[in-house]
Amino acid sequence: MAYPDDLLGEGEHVLLHRHPHWRMLVRPFFVLLVVGIGGGYLAALAASSSWRTTLWGALGVVGGVLLIWLVLTPLLRWWTTHFVVTSQRLMVREGVITRSGVHIPVDRINSVRSRRGLLDRLLGSGTLIVESASDEPLEFDDISDVDRVQSLLYGTFDEDAEGEHPAG
Repeated sequence: MAYPDDLLGEGEHVLLHRHPHWRMLVRPFFVLLVVGIGGGYLAALAASSSWRTTLWGALGVVGGVLLIWLVLTPLLRWWTTHFVVTSQRLMVREGVITRSGVHIPVDRINSVRSRRGLLDRLLGSGTLIVESASDEPLEFDDISDVDRVQSLLYGTFDEDAEGEHPAG
């Protein structure tokens, strides 16, 4: 899903657009398997009962609620979260119903750090920590290839300090 161009300023170019790392979707995937297999098993057990229609309806309602709450909601949260680096700013926008966002001009970024645990290193993700001129550090979790993003941000604001933008 491309980032909307109408949010970009004049002469601004997208250098990087990412959703959070795919590992955010592992738990919803396993919940989907457990609900599907468990629901099928319980439905098969209920088939021999005289209350089977009521039991199947109850299983359908409980399964549907679990799927919406534990599978669809995290999937939508992942899909609607955007981490974008442009030639002029860093943007993070998220939210399904209520959208919120952080926009940090590149020239206000003081430092960029990353934190990667063992699992992060194995999966190629990490936490990006951005310190801007006036705010406390902002932490962005589950960033794919966080070292590349960190290098890109350093390159962007180093070149911005020279008065040139890397994308044009």
